[in-house]
Amino acid sequence: MHQDDRYVRWFETLNNTDVPLVGGKNASLGEMVHTLKDRGIPVPHGFATTAAAYWEFLKANNLSGKIEALLQDWGQGAKSLEETGKAIRRLFLRAQYPQEIAAAISIAYHELGRRYNVNDVDVAVRSSATAEDLPDASFAGQQESFLNVTGDHELMEACRRCYASLFTDRAIIYRQEKGFDHLKVALSIGVQKMVRSDKAGSGVMFTIDTETGFRDVAVINAAWGLGENVVQGTVNPDEYMVFKPLLANPGFMPIIEKNLGAKEKKLVYAVGGTKTTRNLDTARDERNSFVLSNAEILTLSRWAVAIEQHYGKAMDIEWAKDGDTGRLFIVQARPETVQSRREAGYLKTYEMEQEGKRLLTGLAIGEAIAAGRVCRIKSAADIARFKDNAILVTEMTDPDWVPIMKRARGIVTDHGGRTCHAAIVSRELGIPAIVGTGKATEVLKNGQEITISGAEGDQGYVYEGLLKFRETEVNLSNLPETRTRIMMNIASPAAAFRWWRLPVKGIGLARMEFIINSIIKIHPLALLHFDQVTDPGTRREILTLTQGYEDKVEYFVDHLARGIAKIAASQYPEPVIVRMSDFKTNEYANLIGGQQFEFQENNPMLGFRGASRYYSERYRDGFALECRAMKRVREEMGLANVIVMIPFCRTLKEADRVLQEMEANGLKRGDAGLLVYVMAEIPSNVILAEKFAQRFDGFSIGSNDLTQLVLGVDRDSSILSELFDERDEAVTRMIRSLITSAHQAGRKVGICGQAPSDYPDFAEFLVSCGIDSISLNPDSVIKVIRHVAEAEARQ
Repeated sequence: MHQDDRYVRWFETLNNTDVPLVGGKNASLGEMVHTLKDRGIPVPHGFATTAAAYWEFLKANNLSGKIEALLQDWGQGAKSLEETGKAIRRLFLRAQYPQEIAAAISIAYHELGRRYNVNDVDVAVRSSATAEDLPDASFAGQQESFLNVTGDHELMEACRRCYASLFTDRAIIYRQEKGFDHLKVALSIGVQKMVRSDKAGSGVMFTIDTETGFRDVAVINAAWGLGENVVQGTVNPDEYMVFKPLLANPGFMPIIEKNLGAKEKKLVYAVGGTKTTRNLDTARDERNSFVLSNAEILTLSRWAVAIEQHYGKAMDIEWAKDGDTGRLFIVQARPETVQSRREAGYLKTYEMEQEGKRLLTGLAIGEAIAAGRVCRIKSAADIARFKDNAILVTEMTDPDWVPIMKRARGIVTDHGGRTCHAAIVSRELGIPAIVGTGKATEVLKNGQEITISGAEGDQGYVYEGLLKFRETEVNLSNLPETRTRIMMNIASPAAAFRWWRLPVKGIGLARMEFIINSIIKIHPLALLHFDQVTDPGTRREILTLTQGYEDKVEYFVDHLARGIAKIAASQYPEPVIVRMSDFKTNEYANLIGGQQFEFQENNPMLGFRGASRYYSERYRDGFALECRAMKRVREEMGLANVIVMIPFCRTLKEADRVLQEMEANGLKRGDAGLLVYVMAEIPSNVILAEKFAQRFDGFSIGSNDLTQLVLGVDRDSSILSELFDERDEAVTRMIRSLITSAHQAGRKVGICGQAPSDYPDFAEFLVSCGIDSISLNPDSVIKVIRHVAEAEARQ
């Protein structure tokens, strides 16, 4: 029999102009099938029913008038939304297919089986509204999808249920709010060969950072089994982040973040019974293993870049891995609709002003803060109990929850990753959420006052009580240009992406010890000499943190390298100055396992810190790991914009020994463009500036330590606080002298202390000295840019 093109179209005959014919989802699949296969991007074969088939189905069953009457009753208050939606869906489920449409679907289904040489081929059946994914409205996720559908009867039932899902309660409300005529939106059905990801893994990826809008990364979520668990937030997936600009170089592996998810469940094919899929608990080795290899992460990321380039916009993509063949496939792609529409000229920031007891930790969705009372709801059947402006606390959400999510001040869930339903909707609505907390519904009680914060990096926190916080909107437009390079101090990898919109030219100070303290948490020598760690509790902590790493040393190098790389990526190709570790002995001792490898000092501030550790037998093996991480960032990942900086380097002899130690670990100054700077924070750095300039490529003034040592004032002393002033003449003479000597030697000088942020006159003084760069805390950047521009104009 001949397939009727009026009612069914193969993906390869469709493109993006066919949204009125087959909806956004199916048009996009067609676009990919016939335009991206030449770039090696595989998309499973399939076909779509047309809008004409939908209208013919309505006409043959006299549904339009009945639907219109039910909607009028609802509009007039005669029936509830729930009653209306249920009645309309019942009309579809009782309706019969016109013979021509049923035949067209059946012929196409059997042809699909012939293409794969399979009788009763297993397919995914997905809905695609003909108005889907317009720039100002996204219908994605509102209609139903069915997986592992086999045989003519199952297929026709799945298609009928797809038609009915055009009138789910959430879809009716959405169209009403967006001003769409319910009877002018048709539904197309996509029928696509299943990828056997139930035997492997699947997930989603975005070509933009979904939290910050940073455009130079691809973010991939992955879990075992079929992809619905990731989309619906049933599991906490793996998360990988790849720096896109370096993907074109096959010699680089720019995976700048890898987070192991719990992946508690996996969705697989069901055998027997009425259900086509079922959820199983994952095995321990699956939970402790990454779903994708590094090579697969890079392959998917390259495909994401190609898809983004083809569409010319940020994309939201679903992928799957076939467990039978080991092949990766793209199964859907649609435009990203949240971050890509954000207003570029403004930056809204939030900051906690009050400390509180931390109750829960999860993933931060939306860089905002909200405070309110808990409204805990465990089931969609109880959503009518939700109270406006409460903080919604639940296990997870699906599209049925959208009407109450819009009325929430914030959202907290037990399960889900950055691409789960709760995360996607909260971003669209501009509501902060903390997802994947594990036990919010157990810990939090109805009516309890809490504050949720997503403004402190990748991790989000739930605090006890209604805490004070500050909201600031910064206008980034009409800022003056400055001759002086304005850079930024960054504390953590997460913060680097948070502030990428600020008009700075690089990072003047990234502290390695922050990554070690907040992400790695373990003393490097405790990893190098784990067999010598004696405390049983410490051993357990280390074993827990290093799960998935056979080599415990690799845990340190891998996490440190990716942390540095994420910071470097945020400003690439502008310079990013990373200071090697500058813990004091007491701070190192506080790391897990640190007590055993450190000693007590009376004055750690002036003791065994900075450069003196790097060549000492007490720590040189730890410094070697820092060098390995730095080398990996620059040479394996390709982020050669990283500049190494050595802190607290007291003497010329010490400088020589540190550079020699670096070279022994593969970091030779000058090789592959490697620049090495020194912190100028000790009077000897200033007095011998011309000789330090022979050994280093630049200076960065640490004004806090320099002031402390020039004036002989403990910067932490409350009694002497009035004496501690970077603007004291003794300090400013030192700074002017250093800048003059460094420039005479052809070296650049920057400053990374707090003073330019606090004192406009100090910033003006630095400009008068001809300083090359000023590195600031992010919240001071806009203010100081204006001060510097005014100072330059007066010169």
